[in-house]
Amino acid sequence: MKSAVFDRLQALRSAATPVALLTNLRSGQQLIVTATGSEGDLCLDVDMIHAAQEAIRTDESTSFETPAGRIFVHVFAPPPRLVIVGAVHIAEPLARMGALAGYGVTIVDPRRAFAGSQGFRDVTVSGDWPDEALEALVPDMRTAIVTLTHDPKLDDPALDTALKSPAFYIGALGSRKTHAARLGRLAALGHEQTALSRIHGPVGLDIGALSPAEIALSIMAQITAVRRGGATRA
Repeated sequence: MKSAVFDRLQALRSAATPVALLTNLRSGQQLIVTATGSEGDLCLDVDMIHAAQEAIRTDESTSFETPAGRIFVHVFAPPPRLVIVGAVHIAEPLARMGALAGYGVTIVDPRRAFAGSQGFRDVTVSGDWPDEALEALVPDMRTAIVTLTHDPKLDDPALDTALKSPAFYIGALGSRKTHAARLGRLAALGHEQTALSRIHGPVGLDIGALSPAEIALSIMAQITAVRRGGATRA
C-alpha cells in the first residue's frame, strides 16, 4: 500500500467516515471509495463504484471480477447510527433495541422534562432543536432517523433536514391522516414526491403492535429490513 493511500485511509477512519479500500489483486492498484466519490490509481466504471458504495452501506466486505483482475473491497465503517427525535415512551425501548443491534444511538429532544428521563442514561442525549442537532450530527448513508413526537414544531424541522441527507432510513410516527398532513407541509417546503417517498409513515412494519415495546420492535424491524434489503411491509 502506498503511503499516500494509507494516510488518506487513516484520516477518513479517524473522522469516522465510512470508507472502502478497493485493491486489484493482480496489479496491486488501489482505490479509496466513500459515499461521495473515489480517489486512487485503480480505474473502475460507475457500476463498480456503486457496488463498492453498496458494500459500505451494508457493512460487508466483498469482491468481484473484472477483465483486469479480481477486485477486493475491504469496508472500514464505524457503527451505524440511529437518531431518535422525541424522548417519548417509545424511544426508551427503541434506543435499547438499537444499541443491541449495534447502532450508536442519539436521542434528540429540546424539552428538558422529556430528555431527562432515567431511561436514557446509557445513550447520547441532545437538547438542541432537531434540525440543529441533525446538522451537527451530519447523517450519512449509515444513519437511520426516526421522529416520534407528533409535534410538527419538532418533527417537521427534523424531517426537512433528514430529507436533505443521505440517511438510509427516515421514519415518522403517526396515523395515515397525520402523515398525509405532514407530507403536505414538507411539500410546501419544496420537497418533491420522490424525496417524500423516502419517509416511512406510519413508521414500522405492520405487525399489529400496540405497546411501546411492540411499536419499537416494529420500527427496529423495518430499519433492519431497509438496511439489509428485506421486505419493508408486512
